Formats: sequence, C-alpha cells, structure tokens
Amino acid sequence: MDMSFPCPIEVTVNLIGNKWKVLIMRNLLLLGTQRFAELHKDINGISEKMLTQQLRKLEADGLVFRKVYAEVPPRVEYSLTDFGLSLKPIFDAIHIWGTKYIQEMDIK
Repeated sequence: MDMSFPCPIEVTVNLIGNKWKVLIMRNLLLLGTQRFAELHKDINGISEKMLTQQLRKLEADGLVFRKVYAEVPPRVEYSLTDFGLSLKPIFDAIHIWGTKYIQEMDIK
C-alpha cells in the first residue's frame, strides 16, 4: 500500500471515529435539524461540554452546519451539511451490520 498519500480510511475514521461524533451524526441523520438541548437529551451520557466540543469539531470539519437565529434568547440549530449527509450510506451499512451482530450474538 502506498502510504505517501493520506489513507482515506484513516481520514474518515479521524473525522467520525469517535463515539460522540457518531451518535451526534446519527441523530442529525435520523431526526434532521436539532437544537443543542434536543441533542443533549437524546444522546445518553454525553455532557454539555463534550457535546459542545464535538459539535464545534464537526462544524470545523465541514460535516455539521450551525445556524444562529437573531432572537432573544438566541436560538441555535444544528444540521448536517451536504458533505455530512453524504455519509448516510456508511451509517446505513453500520446499522445493517450492527443489527446482524446483535442477532448473531443474541444481545439483549
């Protein structure tokens, strides 16, 4: 394997290969645009600080779009960019594989 160029698998894993990023993206793929409080409520175990850090990273990486409304109090919504949405087939494949694994291993 020619390692003089970035490995596409390594780049992808670095972008989304974190438990919290995957769960944030899962929610945005399944539920569409969400506010911070909705994401925080729907992702078990994530702290507000961690959610903020991961959303900022996903935004910086071009996968999540943050829209701030000029309202009082401020309203902020998060959604996937077109590039983020392009990961849907990967998430679909993970879902199919995970379902098979749960069935095969009889995980309750």
